[in-house]
Amino acid sequence: ALLLCLFQSTAWADSPAKDLDIYILIGQSNMAGRAKVPEDATGEIERCFLLNNENKWGPAKNPLNLYSTIRKGEGMQKLNPGYSFAKAMLAHDKKAKIGLVVNARGGSKIEQWIGKDANYYKQLLARTRAAMKTGTVKGILWHQGESNSNNPEKYAEQLKTLITNLREDLGNDKLPFVAGQIRFDLNLEINNVIAALPENVPNAGVASSKGLKTYDKWHFDTEGQLELGKRYAEQMIKLQKKSSTD
Repeated sequence: ALLLCLFQSTAWADSPAKDLDIYILIGQSNMAGRAKVPEDATGEIERCFLLNNENKWGPAKNPLNLYSTIRKGEGMQKLNPGYSFAKAMLAHDKKAKIGLVVNARGGSKIEQWIGKDANYYKQLLARTRAAMKTGTVKGILWHQGESNSNNPEKYAEQLKTLITNLREDLGNDKLPFVAGQIRFDLNLEINNVIAALPENVPNAGVASSKGLKTYDKWHFDTEGQLELGKRYAEQMIKLQKKSSTD
C-alpha cells in the first residue's frame, strides 16, 4: 500500500499540468461553496487541476475553495458551482485540461474587490499570474451580490470596473466573464442589474438562478449548485464560441 501511495504521488508530481485552460472563480459564499458535497462528487476530477496553497497545481477535488487565501474556516468550504462547471467544460472539449484558480470569500462586498489596491483583488491577481506560467486564462466566473443586495444602484458600474481591471491586468480585453445571479425568488433588484450585464459589457454572460433552491436565505443547496455550475458552463461556451468567430 505504501509503495502504491508513493507511486501515485510520484505519478502526480510528473503529471503534465501545462497548456491548461485556466478559469478564475471568485465572489462570496456561494462561490466559496456552502452546499453539502454529494458522495459521487468527492473524488478527483480527471483532466482538472486546482491551484493549491503553494501556487502549484494539484488534484482538483471538493472542496474547491480549500486553498483560497482569503477564505473563512476550512470546515465551511463545501460544494460550489466550480465542480459541475469543470465537468461540463471537460465534457464539451474531450481534449482540454483545466486549471481552476478558486479564491472566494464568504460575506465579501464588491467594494472589497474592485480597487487595484484592494486586498482580495491583489491576492487573486498574484495567484492567477502564478497559474499563467502553465496555461492561459480562458474565463472568469463571478458569484457575488448578496452583500450588496440592499444597495444595487452602484452595482452595474462597480461590476464593469471589476471586469475592466481584470481584463487589463490579465492582458485580454475580451476575456469572457460570467456573473451568476443570487437567489431568484426574492425578486431583488440586484438580480436585474446582473441580468443586464451583457448589455453593458462586451463578452459577458449571466448564469441565471431561476428555479434554483436554497437551504437558507442565501445559500444554494446541492442540487442548485450543481445546476448553477452547468449554467455557468453554458454561458462560458457560448462566449468562447462568439469570441472565436469575431
